[in-house]
Amino acid sequence: MSAATPAPNVVGARYLASAVRADQYPEGDFAEVAFIGRSNVGKSSLINSLCRHGGLARTSATPGKTQTINFYSVALKYSEEERRQFLLVDLPGYGYARTGRAVRRQWTKFIDEYLAASPRLKLICQLIDSRHPPMDSDKEAFRRLAELGRPVQVVATKTDKLSRQAARKSVAVIRDELALPGDAAVIGYSAADGTGRSELLDVISHILLE
Repeated sequence: MSAATPAPNVVGARYLASAVRADQYPEGDFAEVAFIGRSNVGKSSLINSLCRHGGLARTSATPGKTQTINFYSVALKYSEEERRQFLLVDLPGYGYARTGRAVRRQWTKFIDEYLAASPRLKLICQLIDSRHPPMDSDKEAFRRLAELGRPVQVVATKTDKLSRQAARKSVAVIRDELALPGDAAVIGYSAADGTGRSELLDVISHILLE
């Protein structure tokens, strides 16, 4: 972000709707920023941290619990005069083995339909657990997003579980495994201490100001 552009801050966030079909999506023309990742990657915790709203996205000890596309209205404030509103979209987790095969197929279908068809979708944040190299499902999801031509910001979650050196190494491994281009940054994020929050908000801010 340029020096002339004030750093954004979240000043409001609220739940709007849950959907499994396009006719259930919220109406309007606000830009959408979607979050996707393996089940139990820490997506709900990251969303709550990003929005500084502890109860916004429900966290669960049971992986694969989220089975709908959840929409939240989020307001960013740059200054007293300038604000931007967007829809934060929480997508169901992928890759959880205990989810039935038929349910996984259904999830894949309605998630893929949303990712391919939503005209408001401006950015997808793909979350990958920093404690492990990207799994096959992570790589498959990243390839699919590339096929769709959607902008992707990769975020390495749970970096507080690692030392600084290990977190840097994890980011490098994620870059290599996904074959990211040289100018593509992986944001290390900790929902526990807020590391990476300002960087991710800056990325979202750029999208909203374009």
